[in-house]
Amino acid sequence: MINVAVSGAAGRMGEAVCLAVEGAEDMALVGRADPLLDTGLQEVIGDADVVVDFSRPDTALRNARMCLEAGVHCVMGTTGADFSELEAVGDANLFIAPNFAIGAVLMMEAAKLAAPHMPECEIVELHHDRKLDRPSGTAVRTAELIAAAGGHVHEPIHSVRLPGLVAHQEVIFGGLGQTLAIRHDSISRESFMPGVLLAVRRVGTLERSPTVGLENLLF
Repeated sequence: MINVAVSGAAGRMGEAVCLAVEGAEDMALVGRADPLLDTGLQEVIGDADVVVDFSRPDTALRNARMCLEAGVHCVMGTTGADFSELEAVGDANLFIAPNFAIGAVLMMEAAKLAAPHMPECEIVELHHDRKLDRPSGTAVRTAELIAAAGGHVHEPIHSVRLPGLVAHQEVIFGGLGQTLAIRHDSISRESFMPGVLLAVRRVGTLERSPTVGLENLLF
């Protein structure tokens, strides 16, 4: 059994992760950390093999460092923070995913394929109105992958924050006499859970830490 604690457990993503972990036959939920629950990460980390973090950009880096220094693997879903300084911290592994939806990863992979052939593109990302960072981590990661593949992402990345949305992104490529639109829509937070559970199962076997991107576990 993999003992899992969830940071940001009172949030909508945190609650979904808790339910997914409780439903997994090979995992046990051993702690829920969240200011709304009056429970800090330090109070639950000692029982965990893996911490899944969906907290806030201003606390995520500190949480990841706490996990690594305690020898606990960390699956980081919070975007908007820079984790590069944690490369040589502790003996545990840090896995970071801008997006845990498998369809979103396939969208980014498709954008990489298109970029050398139709390099001019724009990104539009749409999220719920409680999302704090803009542009989203998914959009930033997509832009990085497109640029590395030879594409040119026009600035700025377009960010929409509205109630009723969950997580959506469209990459629009333009060429001579044609356009190509690649879009992914998460209409429920359940879409992220297979990727989260995959990361929990695989984070302890990573050869590089931090590892960024669910594609590293899928392909």
